[in-house]
Amino acid sequence: MRVFRGLENLPVFKNPVITIGTFDGVHLGHYRILERLQKKATEIDGESILITFEPHPRLVLASTQPPIELLTTLDEKIRALDEMKVDNLVIVPFTKEFSEITAQAYIADFLVSHFHPHTFIIGYDHHFGKGRHGNYQLLEAEKENFGFNLEEIPVKMIEHNAISSTKIREALHAGDIQKATTFLGKRYSITGKVVEGEKRGRLIGFPTANIEIAETYKLLPANGVYAVFVYLNDQCFGGMMNIGVRPTVSTANKRSIEVHLFDFHEMIYGEELRVEFIERFREEKKFTGMDELLKQLQHDKEIALSIIHASSV
Repeated sequence: MRVFRGLENLPVFKNPVITIGTFDGVHLGHYRILERLQKKATEIDGESILITFEPHPRLVLASTQPPIELLTTLDEKIRALDEMKVDNLVIVPFTKEFSEITAQAYIADFLVSHFHPHTFIIGYDHHFGKGRHGNYQLLEAEKENFGFNLEEIPVKMIEHNAISSTKIREALHAGDIQKATTFLGKRYSITGKVVEGEKRGRLIGFPTANIEIAETYKLLPANGVYAVFVYLNDQCFGGMMNIGVRPTVSTANKRSIEVHLFDFHEMIYGEELRVEFIERFREEKKFTGMDELLKQLQHDKEIALSIIHASSV
């Protein structure tokens, strides 16, 4: 997949078949659009192009809308789209000035001028331009003027099993990893750098990697203890992760992410880890002391190993 960051120096695409959207999560509902995009491009000997925006429009327009937690960072989105075999990804900088472009100018001066589309394929609820006044009906009215074809992905195809990014966020906020995995079509993951912590876990035989996520908008699942797969330098390890405020050892009430890798004893400060969530098996709780905490961690390890084994077979 070729990735273009911005509208400068775009090539002349061959029979461009285009879809547009944020594609947060790149979930099963999105797969329906991407499958049709690729099929159409193959039918006309063309190239598939996905146009997305960075940052997410809601992050730019947050003054008028509630802040949003996103399922994918830009790097995660690029990796997922590459796996879906999209030919070209164009990442358009989203600014307040861009949001003020009228729907008609969006078609003429943005889409047609830069991409010269053969075919647009868009979801039934796609809106664009100032005030989100642009929609499928406007593209339908303008297609003959600009010489492009238009296909609409119907609601029943996109919302297979009522899938949406909003429903996936709700599942993650509830700690329902199984539902989120089903809707996404893959395990939810986070990526972050290992930073120094207080090293308390090492003292009781459960050293943890404290993970710091650079993107503040990335959604973290509900507080609790999870069975996870951890990827480090193309190696995969089983582990258990705690997300929460560590009430037994801290009074700061600051949310943290700690993961214990099974059968792993290396120092990895500064390394990047990608963590895939398998299952949340208990809530975070406060213990009377370190002895009770250690006993619980030993029990947690047995549960996590059982879940990991079941997920690996």
